[in-house]
Amino acid sequence: MNKAAALLAAFLVLASCAPAYRWKEIPADAHRTGVKATTADNVTEALGTVEGAAYHAPNGAEFQGGCTPEVARLLIEAQPAMRELKQVIGYSPKALMRTSPECELYDFAADVILAQGSLLFGEKMDVSILNKGGVRTDIPQGEILLDDIISMFPFKNYLCLIRIPGSRLREVFTQMAETGPQVIGGARIAIEGNRLVSVEIGGEPLDDERIYNLVSIDFLLNGGDHYFLSKGAVEVVRSEMLVRDAIIPAVKRFALESKPFEYPTDGRVHITK
Repeated sequence: MNKAAALLAAFLVLASCAPAYRWKEIPADAHRTGVKATTADNVTEALGTVEGAAYHAPNGAEFQGGCTPEVARLLIEAQPAMRELKQVIGYSPKALMRTSPECELYDFAADVILAQGSLLFGEKMDVSILNKGGVRTDIPQGEILLDDIISMFPFKNYLCLIRIPGSRLREVFTQMAETGPQVIGGARIAIEGNRLVSVEIGGEPLDDERIYNLVSIDFLLNGGDHYFLSKGAVEVVRSEMLVRDAIIPAVKRFALESKPFEYPTDGRVHITK
């Protein structure tokens, strides 16, 4: 018997001896353990405890031996290093989901960087644009952690001022009509099918001859998500401020004012078929 035949014969013997495995799908909803998201102050309540080779889950269940206690131990021991991220910075009465073409989270983020851009660059910003792909997570109902916002904006995207002709800005909104609208502030757009019908900036029709102050992120300057916002720009100024460093204080402000985190949509993106 040659080597290849011997290997094949050995594989067939092993395969015939292998146990039959069956897979069952179960929801990842902590129904077996009662584990929940941790804050800076509820680690034991949220994750339970490990004593020797036994893991005692928050719901009273006990797991002896195997990998479960060791995995639980590693997770619990990692919590002190994550304490800063687990700060509670706000409260949301309901889950805020990322939905197209417009939602509370998108409008909030766009309006925050519009206002922050005016402060950062020392002059009024006319319009803001973020990519939907840069807003990575939803906001859960209940306590909002610093970790939630950093997870929502995990990338090192820096705010930029782009002085852009109205004609070029119209091209950008036309691209959104054809491929799907992004996150916008300071503007209202109407789309019919895949055709841009109208654009208003600051309540006025877009002027192709005017130079507008657009605040966006460096990712979208030269091809990120197929956008080239620097193309045709009169000037581009890149700051050292990350998007999340503008968003985090804005979320905290709600709690400082003893308000829940809520934000309305205003119909800035209108699509008809």
